[in-house]
Amino acid sequence: MKDVKVAVVQDSPVLFNKGKTIEKIRALSRGAAKESAELVLFPEAFIPAYPRGLSFGTVVGSRTNAGRELWQKYYDNSIEVGDKGFNQLGEIAKEFGVILVIGVTEKVRSGTLYCSMLYFDKSGKLIGRHRKLKPTAAERVIWGEGDGSDLEVYDTEAGNIGGLICWENYMPLARTWLYQQAVEIYCAPTADQRGSWQSTMRHIATEGRCYVLGCNQFVTRADYPQDLPGEEVSRHPEILSRGGSLIVDPLGEVIAGPLWDKAGILYAKLSASKLKQAKMDFDPVGHYARDDVFELKIRS
Repeated sequence: MKDVKVAVVQDSPVLFNKGKTIEKIRALSRGAAKESAELVLFPEAFIPAYPRGLSFGTVVGSRTNAGRELWQKYYDNSIEVGDKGFNQLGEIAKEFGVILVIGVTEKVRSGTLYCSMLYFDKSGKLIGRHRKLKPTAAERVIWGEGDGSDLEVYDTEAGNIGGLICWENYMPLARTWLYQQAVEIYCAPTADQRGSWQSTMRHIATEGRCYVLGCNQFVTRADYPQDLPGEEVSRHPEILSRGGSLIVDPLGEVIAGPLWDKAGILYAKLSASKLKQAKMDFDPVGHYARDDVFELKIRS
């Protein structure tokens, strides 16, 4: 890893509108690049939205036609690898010379959706894609499960970059696998706005001896379209996601944020020296590991 400036974007997409959201991503990336950020991280499911509070017409044992129509609207505004929206994301990374890491809802032609994280390098090339292993609770209505074959850390100009999505970060074996691949910049896009999430981010940084970039959306009721089939947006609270994005160093100290109750971009300069120094007294997969006692096997 080299010394590198990073940007964590806390904002809302133009919900359920892929085209306008991509233009917003372009504008936000332009702003980050002007501040000399080399890596720009966007939240979980930024395209086309993290659909907080929406039921998609489901209860146990029943689905509604309006819910299916809403799901199709969500599907139609999601990203397919190789489609126009996907290519535009690569163009944004290339135009501004940034490593772009972004949470999207990814669609495949069979009809399934996945909660995915895409990694584009500075040339605009897709260098990695990770699909969320286990959607949480009602997320399972809209997203399928990843197969674990893409739990990778990527060697980039900025350092070794990898990460997990939202509550995947509570899966200790998934984290350990990233540590074993020498992750240096750990990206954690999320939809979790609880105060306890801050503790999780600090724990992972301390445990993994890596930089952790926690990235959430700031979303209000006014951001939601009013014509979503079968949904009464007016019943939602004024603020649906408070944010709480932050950047944590390898000793667990918060160096930017947390950012609450507003949109914005957090910046931090990550020091390669601090990353090395943090390993002096603890390395979870090195001198502090007990390979004679424990063994992690990955089946995928």
